[in-house]
Amino acid sequence: MELVAMDDVVFGFDDVPSLEDVSLEIRSGEFVAVTGPNGASKTTLLRLMLGLLKPWKGKVSLAPRGTSGRKLTIGYVPQQIAAFNTGFPSSILEFVRSGRYSKGSWLRRLNAHDHAMTEQALKQVGMWHLRHRKIGELSGGQKQRICIARALAMEPDLLVLDEPTTGMDQDSRFGFYELMKAQTEQYGRTVVMVTHGLSEVSPYLDRIIELERKEDGKWRCCTTTSCRGHFSPAH
Repeated sequence: MELVAMDDVVFGFDDVPSLEDVSLEIRSGEFVAVTGPNGASKTTLLRLMLGLLKPWKGKVSLAPRGTSGRKLTIGYVPQQIAAFNTGFPSSILEFVRSGRYSKGSWLRRLNAHDHAMTEQALKQVGMWHLRHRKIGELSGGQKQRICIARALAMEPDLLVLDEPTTGMDQDSRFGFYELMKAQTEQYGRTVVMVTHGLSEVSPYLDRIIELERKEDGKWRCCTTTSCRGHFSPAH
């Protein structure tokens, strides 16, 4: 099932295009990396995918529903997580549990399943034992982990992560890749991740979307590589 499609998309800031000729598809159950040099508009590509930016030209389509038939649930973890200020009043548990409200009204009472999903997500990122700590007391890496946990607690159909392994040591990075691969294999979720560490994450991936510079200096998505052999290139 196709969750995201971009067709001949052009986008830029001010009057200068930063992305041109972008055509790609993201399908359910894929673990996809987005890569390219610094300045290659990778974050911009993610924001276009999610409808947070509107293309100048071309079309971006986001599936209204996931494979379950329910409204599509998206978990998005942007960069600059460490910007939580030290006075942020919420505890880790409260923050991650708030992701469960994506499944219904903010006024509803959370049930046993909500609490179980919150606990599972925090344990998956190794933060359950700190659940009563205040967010403002955490390191940048710990804040990154709880934001990932909140996204996992949402039980997302599509999980979009912008350089999520920044600041992680090697063991933590490989544990994270295993966790993301399990999300696709066990739950049928789709994971799209911006990364610079292709050499170490490639064995876990289904596909790589690479941004490359054109002769005129603008960026385009001109390479989609199958890592597993069972996904055809998007263009």
